[in-house]
Amino acid sequence: MTRKDFKSAVAAFSTALLVSLPATAQTEATDVESLLRRLAQAESETAAERLERQVITEWSKSGSATMDLLLRRGQDALERGEFDLASEHFGALTDHAPDFAEGWLGLAQAYYGDERFGPAMDALERALAIEPRHFGALRGVGAIHEQVDRPALAYRAYERVLELRPHDAEVQQALERLEMQVRGIAL
Repeated sequence: MTRKDFKSAVAAFSTALLVSLPATAQTEATDVESLLRRLAQAESETAAERLERQVITEWSKSGSATMDLLLRRGQDALERGEFDLASEHFGALTDHAPDFAEGWLGLAQAYYGDERFGPAMDALERALAIEPRHFGALRGVGAIHEQVDRPALAYRAYERVLELRPHDAEVQQALERLEMQVRGIAL
């Protein structure tokens, strides 16, 4: 094989890879689409929980081992209640992968844990701009609105969560808790 043939083969291989990447990304998006549709129509809590885990698994794939490590470290810090450390990990993650919704969700959770509701809401808005059907981010929006005494906005966010995850018992309880404040007393 001549040097020219080798360069042509490499160019053809590289082009084939580039052409196949959007199809792979499209397949992943289709998988999430399918999972979200099935989740919205889940007939049991058990089926819904399984589908939720699958959706979260898909959303948690950054495509970078380094970003995945930052995500894991941030999540571990959250679990230990180390919100400042979690903020550092998620801050680095969102700096390097600004289009990764899970990074913004983690940052919001760290801020929320520190009762920094404004920055938490900003991070949730970034997550929802990337993935408008992110039920975790929508739950966070509802929780913050509820925390800062905006029951109507909390109620709307929670309603949207139930459209996506109809078997969310905590959100159903939140809606019941807020219903009188939002809808008033029926006569």
